[in-house]
Amino acid sequence: VTGLLYLRLVAVGMIGSGFKAATGEHAKELFEFASNPLTALVIGTIATALIQSSSTVTSIIVGLVAGGLPVSIAIPMVMGANIGTTITNTIVSLGHLKKGEEFRRAFAAATIHDFFNVLCVIIFLPLEIMFGFLQKIGVYLSGFLVNADSMSMKGFNFIKPLVKPPVNFAKDTFSSMGFSEAIYGTLLIVFGITLIFFVITYIGKLLKVLMTGRAKAILHSAVGKGPVTGIASGTVVTVLVQSSSTTTSLIVPLAGNGLFSLKQIYPFTLGANIGTCITALLAATAVTGENAIFALQIALIHLVYNFLGVVVVYGIPILRNIPIMAAEAMANMAVKKKLYVAVYISTLFFIFPVALISISETLGV
Repeated sequence: VTGLLYLRLVAVGMIGSGFKAATGEHAKELFEFASNPLTALVIGTIATALIQSSSTVTSIIVGLVAGGLPVSIAIPMVMGANIGTTITNTIVSLGHLKKGEEFRRAFAAATIHDFFNVLCVIIFLPLEIMFGFLQKIGVYLSGFLVNADSMSMKGFNFIKPLVKPPVNFAKDTFSSMGFSEAIYGTLLIVFGITLIFFVITYIGKLLKVLMTGRAKAILHSAVGKGPVTGIASGTVVTVLVQSSSTTTSLIVPLAGNGLFSLKQIYPFTLGANIGTCITALLAATAVTGENAIFALQIALIHLVYNFLGVVVVYGIPILRNIPIMAAEAMANMAVKKKLYVAVYISTLFFIFPVALISISETLGV
């Protein structure tokens, strides 16, 4: 399982490197396309869905803010990053596609994260546009840290040095074959996605065997004991692996195998939302220059936004049940007709974002 988790991290690294190689300088242009809150939300969503790492995207956003991107535009981007990162869970659940009831449980566990993050955007984005409350909180909190010592990711991120060698090996191998940057970048992406499917297929089988007796009891005490322990476990695990998609894609097979119920999985995925903020926050403390305060603000805003999302959406029973009901309904539809899976993924991560851009241009938002 540890080896497969390592391969999962390598796969994400390959997809990120492949995306950078395939797009070249156009990756930065994608973020610069944001001219209003709706397009910023879309860019955050699509970029994260493509790169498969909200931590990477939010770190890029921190860098862009340090380079002059307005904080008001960056806020919807980090909201979109939350939505985009959940595509990984959905892909992971497809590993159970041929096993009816198992697929229903896995797909519900994957999509509950989607619906929670979409609900947070529906609630908080209009409030932010009208009142700018998140930006005000960011300004207030950054005042406490503006003169703090740098906590550069170089000293904290122990995952990157472990993942970098195989990613560079794959990159050098494809490059030595004479392929252009765009082609070998695309090959890296395809290879990374294939590797994810391989990992998920086998990790599900291994976890089914492994999660018995004492191991099952320990995991249940950490994840399934209650909402607070579930959120705390999701936060801690995500801080350690620095990837919310890795954390949540580990729990989806366990849900598919029936080891955890949807209500037990739910808090764990919310903890992953909070834990993923550590990467951008630590990156922001290393930024210097006149815009350093703004980089710190957006990193803090990301943390506050995810924390408030848990407090408001999960804390209010009526709102808490909406993602559960939506995920169960979507999973039931997906089991009856697999076409709904393709429609769901394409609509949430691509068609709906494009429609939002069209609406924003029409209304001149």
